[in-house]
Amino acid sequence: MRLSSLAIGQLYRSHGHVVLRRARILMGSESEAQEALQEVFAALLREPEAVGSSALGWLYRATTHFCLNQLRNRRTGARLLEAAAPRPAHGASAEVMAEVRSLLSRLPPDVAAAAVYHHVDGMTHTEVAGLLGCSRRQVGYLLERARLQAAGAEKSA
Repeated sequence: MRLSSLAIGQLYRSHGHVVLRRARILMGSESEAQEALQEVFAALLREPEAVGSSALGWLYRATTHFCLNQLRNRRTGARLLEAAAPRPAHGASAEVMAEVRSLLSRLPPDVAAAAVYHHVDGMTHTEVAGLLGCSRRQVGYLLERARLQAAGAEKSA
């Protein structure tokens, strides 16, 4: 599906808050969430045919990938702690969210995306598989890799 500029504007008004909420959770900062919102919709304007059949699905994937890439680009622990959200998601402390962001920044992109979709968004393996374009079994493998990496990080801490 190729969206017109008008349709993208309508999508921004109707679903921009979804992108912003997701980016706030992943990035932990309002300013970085705002940047993610702008970058995701700018990417959509550059490549309107990228959406495929589900605009909301594309927005979730694009936001997740943008945020995970940003987290990967700022690996240092000090910067992660400084960027901790004032109101962390799901009642978690800022310290816990900083640790989660640090771990996500070290995971391969597919593993990190599967972990976010399953553990943060509460999606089933089937739903995650649909977003990532892989099998349910592959989602299980990806989540196991995330679990093993988290356990390794916990031991080294």
